[in-house]
Amino acid sequence: MSFHNILKDIEQRNFSPIYFLEGEESFYIDEITQKIEQTVLKEEEKAFNQTILYGKDTDLNEIILTAKRYPMMSDYQVVIVKEAQNIRNIEGLESYCKNPLKSTILVVNYRNKNIDKRKSLGKTIKKIGVLFDAKKPYESELPNWITNRVKSIGHSIDPKATMLISESIGNNLKQLSNNIEKLTIGLKKGDKITLENVEKNIGISKEFNSFELQDAIGEKNVVKANLIVNHMASNPKQYPFAANIAVLYNYFKKLLMMHYAKVKSKDELAKFMGIHSFFLTGYMKAARNYNIRSVVAIIGLLREYDRYSKGGSSSFMTEGELLKELIYKIMHT
Repeated sequence: MSFHNILKDIEQRNFSPIYFLEGEESFYIDEITQKIEQTVLKEEEKAFNQTILYGKDTDLNEIILTAKRYPMMSDYQVVIVKEAQNIRNIEGLESYCKNPLKSTILVVNYRNKNIDKRKSLGKTIKKIGVLFDAKKPYESELPNWITNRVKSIGHSIDPKATMLISESIGNNLKQLSNNIEKLTIGLKKGDKITLENVEKNIGISKEFNSFELQDAIGEKNVVKANLIVNHMASNPKQYPFAANIAVLYNYFKKLLMMHYAKVKSKDELAKFMGIHSFFLTGYMKAARNYNIRSVVAIIGLLREYDRYSKGGSSSFMTEGELLKELIYKIMHT
């Protein structure tokens, strides 16, 4: 079951007796747990019917005994086990999972680890409850994640703003979520988040960023590219060379995919490249400016300068100087 479907079921009060939340992305684990805390019980019911246990301070026997209690003046009791990865012999939870109390909602936070799905505990949980693997999203999935997150709180977002946030913050979902909340301050329901909102509220320049740089390079707009590069070179802490390399490598990798794509429609091409269709026109212009041979050569340059930044033969150059030289070579390849 997906993250969004789990939240939807909870909102509709279609509860499962057990939620076993495992994996490395704490954001998903925290969101599901919080949704259960906010939804299942009324505030006046929580004092007697909501119990929070911690893996370092409890054991399986206490968890099972607590889960087997009946609620007081309520239809449900909620038992949340945090940091459950610290509990020894977690497989012993299966004895309860085989016959869970219908009035208990047991939530197990098993962070940064996964149980062995081949063993019976995982199979049993899947049959009667929710076994959710909280995986970190791939970089290519972030724009869709941001768009859906913004939509879930009643707003829309400009595609360029989405890409700018994605490339500037990365796949730290907690940080992304916090920044999205900042962006909605002062907005009315249904308002669109724009590049101006991003610049004003989270301090990412709409003019000087990796996304604008790749656009300038794709258009072979030397004046714009030099303006951005000079600004970045003067502010190396704000614009790390390694981050620019990563963005440009990803850009030219997608451009290479476009050259080799054998699809019939623009929608299929955008899906194949893993980009929003809004950006397809820009990539098509870039493909005309950089043929396959040029793109392959540029990818080689990016790898070469990545080595330089890590102490290669040009380690005597500053990151700003490396960036200027790299962009010059890219634009003249």
